[in-house]
Amino acid sequence: MPKETTATGKWREPGVPHKGWTCVGIEELEEQDHLCEMCEARQVRFVHVMQNSRYPNELRVGCVCAGHMEGDVAQAKEREKSARNRSSRRKTWLSKGWRTSRKGNPYRNKEGLNASVFQSGRGWSTIVQNDHIKLSASGLPTEDAAKLKAFELFEDGQKILKRRP
Repeated sequence: MPKETTATGKWREPGVPHKGWTCVGIEELEEQDHLCEMCEARQVRFVHVMQNSRYPNELRVGCVCAGHMEGDVAQAKEREKSARNRSSRRKTWLSKGWRTSRKGNPYRNKEGLNASVFQSGRGWSTIVQNDHIKLSASGLPTEDAAKLKAFELFEDGQKILKRRP
């Protein structure tokens, strides 16, 4: 936790726990414009959503405050690094690796998974699959929206494959 003489925001408020928080998610914002709800001093782009059973509300905070709140700054930094890496992969997903199938549909193969997008009766659809898993979504408004959904399904597929014996 910050030194008492430099503490700001909720770090100084009585009744706000300083320890025992759990991160329940991390959100990426378009801009670095969210004011950390704990220190109320830093603008953040990657928001750590924190909960504590002794506090009624979730707090949306920056990496350093999250680390102090959960008692593990290294874990908070690793969580944010992972989110930043995912964001970088997502940005390049639309522009790299896509080819066109014989049927004229965009597809890409990566790390043992095949991702394909195609127009269907309800807009655009996407399928990510290999011999073991098949994940799909439909009713997407644009080809790019379908490709971005394929990215999410690809990431989920990678998690499933890592858990397999």
